[in-house]
This record gives sequence, C-alpha cells and structure tokens, in this order.
Amino acid sequence: MDKLDCAVIGAGVVGLAIARALALAGREVVVIEKHHAIGMETSSRNSEVIHAGIYYPTGSLKARLCVAGRRALYGYCSERGIAHRRCGKLIVATSDVQAPRLAAIHAQAHANDCSEVVALSAREAMQLEPDLSCVAALSSPATGIIDSHAYMLALQGDAENAGAMFAFGSEVVSGFAGNDGVVLQVHAFDGTQSELHAELVVNCGGLWAPRIASRIDGLQQESIPAASFAKGNYYALAGKAPFSRLVYPVPEPGGLGVHLTLDLGGQARFGPDVEWIEPGDADIDYTVDPDRADGFYREIRAYWPSLPDASLHPAYSGVRPKIGPPGAPASDFLFATHGNAHYLGLYGIESPGLTASLAIAEYAGGLVAGR
Repeated sequence: MDKLDCAVIGAGVVGLAIARALALAGREVVVIEKHHAIGMETSSRNSEVIHAGIYYPTGSLKARLCVAGRRALYGYCSERGIAHRRCGKLIVATSDVQAPRLAAIHAQAHANDCSEVVALSAREAMQLEPDLSCVAALSSPATGIIDSHAYMLALQGDAENAGAMFAFGSEVVSGFAGNDGVVLQVHAFDGTQSELHAELVVNCGGLWAPRIASRIDGLQQESIPAASFAKGNYYALAGKAPFSRLVYPVPEPGGLGVHLTLDLGGQARFGPDVEWIEPGDADIDYTVDPDRADGFYREIRAYWPSLPDASLHPAYSGVRPKIGPPGAPASDFLFATHGNAHYLGLYGIESPGLTASLAIAEYAGGLVAGR
C-alpha cells in the first residue's frame, strides 16, 4: 500500500486550486483524476465569467467566497499574464413586473460588498448599449471574462512546481475512512489497480463528489447530499454582436437566465438554459438539441429585439453540480467531513465556483490545517 500525505480527488478548477494551496503550504499532494487532462467537465463547460458576487444570500459561502475570490482572481490573472477582461455586465428588467426584483438584486449586491453596482434607467442603459431593450438595469463594472483553460494550466503549474503530482486516467472506485487516514482503491484506465493510504483526502469530484463519498465506507452516509444535475445549453451567434458588455436578464429558478456573454475574441454566446437531467451511471450526453433554439430566441429577444432569424447555432453544454432538487431554493457550497477528520468533501460547487476558486482553496486549507 502506497502511503501519502494528501490526496485530492478531481482536477477541475477547484481541485487544482486546492492542490496548489496544499502544495504551497508544504504538503505532499497527489491529484487523482479520472480523465486524461485537467478541467474536462464543469470547469471547461461554462460561461467563463468572473462574477461580482451579487445574487447570493448575504453571509453565505457563495457570497463571501465569490467576492474574495473575484478580487484574488483578478490579481492572479494580472500577475501571471492570464487573458481576462473586466468588461462589466448589465442586469436588465424587460418589463415593469420585473422592476421590483431588480431593486431587490441591487440591495442584495450592496449587502454583499458589491457597492460598485449601480442602478440605471432604461435610457442610461441603452446609451451604453444602443441595441438593448429594457425598462431598467443594474450595472456591474466588476464582472469580467477569463480564459479558464489558461487559468487552470497556471494552477496546475504552480501545484507541480510546489511538488504536487497528478495521476490522470485514474478513478476512485472504493475506500475506507478510519482513525488513521483514508484508504482509497484506485483503478487506472490501463488496468492498473492500486491502494493508497492518505492522511487527508479532499473530494473535489464536482458532479460526482456525492457518488465518490458514497463509495468510501466509514463516512456517515446519511449526511452525504444527493446530486441533482442541471444541464445548461449554449448557443453561439453567427456574426458579431453589437454589445461590449455582458447582458443578463433577471434570474430564473435554477440559474441566471439565458444571458449574453462574450469571449475574449468578442464572439457572443447565449446560455445557459436549465434542463434537469438524471445523474445516472452513464456518461453525460452533452449534445445541444437544436430544437431548444426556439426558447432561446424568445428569451433573448426580450432584451435584444433585433436578434436576426437563423443566427443562433448550437455551441456546447455543461452541467451544474447541484445538491438541491428542481424547484428548491439554490443551495450554498457545502464542505463536509461526514464524521471523519481525515476527509473533506466539497459539494454543490456550481457557479460561482470558477470565480471563487482561489478563495475556496484558502477556506478549505483552513478547515484541514493540522490534519
């Protein structure tokens, strides 16, 4: 049996940030990743937005870690030369019925230490973005976009330079959490099987974190959350969009609505919508159904009436790793030991997980200090 200090399960953006933080703190770290490369699931299938921290309940982990993470992320990107842009975004109400909701979001933003968010009249918003249609808006100048893959590569490089090792193509199939650590059974895709004894295991399995925890005997199984998968589909715009900022509608249950985002090259994409799917055992079907475009045209034209016909094309999809069922209020990030001091599981790390990743790593590091 191979013995090691820390095993981090999952090489998405949060797993990479935590591996980096642990390695920089002098810990021996091995990252176990079932895919052949970093960030192959949720971390590479999102809007690549640096969120301000506006929407989340005041005092929640999402609010606190998003604001702290956003500030840390801008600094890290500037220091490392990672492509990003603080382009700002507008949150728009497209009917008088939505205006009170916009006012509530404004109040929430200021309660969350996002004091830079300001209210705009319809005229002021449309002076900034002439093709926009709205009755009122909020401006969030701290919102931005990032090259998420370049960011993850930088995290991986930092972790490796500090001594962390990566085991790609390896999956945790079972384990046992005891008084002196956690034993993991790991199967590699080349058929190799190994047994690892870790003083500390940090489960950053994203979509599969609850399932991984359920495979480890000795954890309090009743405290492991159930996974819910919310698939989000994205469509790309043919041609150039007439917007310089991101545009978000008033949020909807399960997500932030079909919003307009821009990549660093200025190409516009729209999404995600919310399509609840069963977690299941099979591989996720990331295919974007072209028939969903009708709903996209309808929602986008509420704030961009001149969206041309036949201008949207299926782009990609991603899945949010939720820990609340459809219709339930959005859950907070969850950090849990399930009764074992040698284990820490991270669950429900959906948006704003990318933005918050550096702050999540710092927070997790504090939870496991001394273990």
